[in-house]
Amino acid sequence: MVTGSSLPAPAAGQHAPAFALSNQYGELIESSAMGEDAFFLVFYPFAFSAVCGSELEELQKIHSEFTAQGVRILGISVDHKFALRTYAEQIHCGFDLLADFWPHGAVAKRYGAFNLESGAATRNTFLIQGERIIDSFSSPIHQARAITRYRQALELLK
Repeated sequence: MVTGSSLPAPAAGQHAPAFALSNQYGELIESSAMGEDAFFLVFYPFAFSAVCGSELEELQKIHSEFTAQGVRILGISVDHKFALRTYAEQIHCGFDLLADFWPHGAVAKRYGAFNLESGAATRNTFLIQGERIIDSFSSPIHQARAITRYRQALELLK
């Protein structure tokens, strides 16, 4: 999906790579524990950056809408969990922010969402259910993903 990425991103219908990462509170979040529950895996470059902050704040505004439909949001960046906790408090984030800190960007790389040149995650989103990719979309590094695109993806679950 993105130039300089380590692997191609998995496409709709393909198996979603497994992950186990700490969230901003140090709790282990494992994809295998999600069962048949749907979730958005939202890769973003860095905490405390302008575009990432505005994008995550927009997701926070519709978080309850997604939760009501049984869909979780998991943000994921290469930042450390301690940085993510401070960041989550600053932007009043009510969903999990996962630390793909070490090995550096390992999960982002498996999802084709790691920019080798910048060492950061790219703006890729995957809707996952039952260990399968349902939908995926991305945006350029300096452009937030449209909230309407998340809603379009949710329609695929109905």
